[in-house]
Amino acid sequence: MTGRRTNWAGNVRFTAAELHSPTSIPELQALVAGADRVHAVGGGHSFSDIADTSGSLISTLSLPQRIELDPGRSSVRVSAGVTYTDLVRHLDSRGFALPNLASLPHLTVGGACATGTHGSGVGNASLATAVTGMELVTADGDLVEATGEPGAVVHLGALGVVTSLTLEVVPAFTMRQTVFEGLPLAALDGGLDAVLSAAYSVSVFTDWGPAAQAQVWAKQRAEEPDLVPDFPARPADGPRHPIGGQPYDNCTEQLGVEGRWYDRLPHFRADAPPSSSGAELQSEYLVGRADAVPALHALAAVGDRIHPVLQTCEIRAVAADELWLSPFYRRDSVGLHFTWFPDLPAVLPVVGLVERQLGPFAPRPHWGKIFTMDPDAVRAQYPRLPDFRVLARRYDPAGKFGTAFTDRYL
Repeated sequence: MTGRRTNWAGNVRFTAAELHSPTSIPELQALVAGADRVHAVGGGHSFSDIADTSGSLISTLSLPQRIELDPGRSSVRVSAGVTYTDLVRHLDSRGFALPNLASLPHLTVGGACATGTHGSGVGNASLATAVTGMELVTADGDLVEATGEPGAVVHLGALGVVTSLTLEVVPAFTMRQTVFEGLPLAALDGGLDAVLSAAYSVSVFTDWGPAAQAQVWAKQRAEEPDLVPDFPARPADGPRHPIGGQPYDNCTEQLGVEGRWYDRLPHFRADAPPSSSGAELQSEYLVGRADAVPALHALAAVGDRIHPVLQTCEIRAVAADELWLSPFYRRDSVGLHFTWFPDLPAVLPVVGLVERQLGPFAPRPHWGKIFTMDPDAVRAQYPRLPDFRVLARRYDPAGKFGTAFTDRYL
C-alpha cells in the first residue's frame, strides 16, 4: 500500500507497523496466517479509526477484481475491493441493478457492507441487506464461505479479510431526480413521514442556521407519476448542491431529467470527485422513525452551536433489517448525517453536544463516522452483540483481527 498512511479524509493516520497490498488470494492467505495482528482496509472512506491496527494493514484494492453475474439466480459475485462505480455499469449493461446506492458511488462494496452504509428510502434497507454470501480469509489463512449467517455481514472487519461478496440484484430501471427548496423546518413537525415517503429515495438537507430552511432531494422511478409535493417547498429553478453555495458540477443530474438508476440514486457523479467543498469530516446517528421529530427538535435547540462548524445535515429514512451489528437492526430508522468543516478540535465538542441531545432517543452511530459515545451506550444498542462475539471467536479465536476500535465497542 505505497503511500497509504491515512484514510480518505486525512483525519485518521494509520499506525500499522506494516502495510501490504497483496495481488493474489494465496499471497493474502500467507500474510494473514503469518501475522499476529491484522486488519483489512478498502477505499479508506471511513472517518473513524475502525480500520486502524497496531499490526499489519492489508488493502483489498490490488486483489484480482472480478464481477460474475448469474442472471438465472439474479445475483452477482463481486470482489470486495470493487467500487460501486465499477459494479453498477457492469450490472446495468446486462439489464440488472442494485435496489439502492449510497450518496457516493466511489465506495468499495466490501467496506460499505462491513460498516452498514446505506442510501435512503422508507422501503429501502442498507446496502448490506443485498448480501447473500461472503468469502473471507480467516485467522489461520483458510479461505471460507460465510453464507446464510446474518451476523457476519456487518462485521467491522472483525471476522477476517473479505475477498468477495454475493449480492442480490433486480431488473435495471430508470429514474428522475427533482430538488425542492424553501421547506420550512417547522413543516417537518407533522409532515416528516410524508416528506420522507414522497419518492423512492428522499434526502432532506439543512444547515441548522438562524433562518434555516431545507432542500428536499426526491428520486423517483420513471414509472411513478411526477411528484406533486404536499409539503410547502418549490422546485429548484436550476441544479443544486447539497451544500448551499457550492457548484453543482459534480452532482447527479436533477430537474426531473430521466436517467439510469446508477446516475440518479447517488448525489454525486461517479466520474467526479465526491465533494467540491474540499476536506470534510462526517458523523451520523440513526434513531427510530417514531423518535425522529423530537430528535430534530433537540438538534434545533442547539442549532446555534451546530451551524458554525457544519457544512450540511442530511436527514434520510432507512428500513429495518435483521443484521446483528447493523445500525438498523429491527428498527425502521431516520439517519441524521452531519458533514462538518475539517476542523477536528472545533468539531469534536459539537459532536459530543449532538450526542447528548440525541441521547434520549437511543441513537446508534454509523460505525464508519466520527463519534464519541460511551462504549457501554453503543453496546447497549445491539442485543445480538453477545452472539456476534461467539461468531467472532469461531472465525478468529485469538482476536487477530481486533483493533482498538473493535476492542472499545465490541
